[in-house]
Amino acid sequence: MTPAIELAGVSRLFGAVRALDDVSLAVAPGEFFALLGPSGSGKTTCLRLIAGFDRPTHGNVMLDGEDVTDIPPFERSVNTVFQDYALFPHMNVAENVAYGPKVRGMPGPERRRLALEVLELVRLAALAERSPAQLSGGQKQRVALARALINRPKVLLLDEPLGALDLRLREEMQIELKAIQQQVGITFVYVTHDQGEALSMADRVAVFREGRMEQLDAPRDLYQRPRTPFVARFVGSANVVEGELARRITGVARTFAIRAEAIEVLPAGAPAPDGALSCEGVLEEFHYHGATSRCHVRTDAGPVIAAVRPEGSPAAVTARGSRVRLVWSREDLVPLADT
Repeated sequence: MTPAIELAGVSRLFGAVRALDDVSLAVAPGEFFALLGPSGSGKTTCLRLIAGFDRPTHGNVMLDGEDVTDIPPFERSVNTVFQDYALFPHMNVAENVAYGPKVRGMPGPERRRLALEVLELVRLAALAERSPAQLSGGQKQRVALARALINRPKVLLLDEPLGALDLRLREEMQIELKAIQQQVGITFVYVTHDQGEALSMADRVAVFREGRMEQLDAPRDLYQRPRTPFVARFVGSANVVEGELARRITGVARTFAIRAEAIEVLPAGAPAPDGALSCEGVLEEFHYHGATSRCHVRTDAGPVIAAVRPEGSPAAVTARGSRVRLVWSREDLVPLADT
């Protein structure tokens, strides 16, 4: 199957700065693909190269098997949805959505019909006559999405589209975006720094760091089997154990990750299950989060380990300064590449 998008050895240099460094990846047709990473990691640069807003210093960009490295944005079957919506304030909702077909010369009645069809898809047909100023943030984002979808692009690029929304609305829009993508079957490439968004919506996630792609995997594999310390810490905030602490626990000073939720917090000296691994230390911080609590334990070897446990655990230790024992299964250790 020909990839919908392919980057082959792509780099983008700004003077001595490598915004993108020898990145190769392929996105399947109809895939919901996320580019995840902190600010300055290269994910937005990657998106701009796919859109044609920028050109790579080295390498090639291909869409549906065609090399589009030197083709301008308006000649690519790609549309982009931005965080700031970019709606025309002097046009109503239907006119904003129908702008693309209007530019292409589609007759008024036909583009109006098409606009209303797409607005129905995003559940905004009843607001077709409103101005952007009369819309909420979530409604504006759905209008921007409808305006991008009306052109039926092969690829839809979304650059932090939910970043301006509050938490509740952002979570609602995540569900809507995924449902819409599955309904229209268009390839989505979604840029975000929010690991929760990437894990909940994407079929696969590429994690970026300092211009390079650290790992590309399905969300579950990315979370459960990170390959590097950076991915372990960035996706799900795992504990990265190395050096002397790793040697004390496993007998080998090899770096590994352990998820906070895989760790049980017991009173010091409490027996551990057969075959389990453990270490002891002092409870420095205890934070209540409703259904769960988060403990920060200063181990006797020095490093701090975080543990997340369900509220109401039978052997709960909550007093700061208490001696505790951290216990987990050997199967929950994830070996990491030294970087």
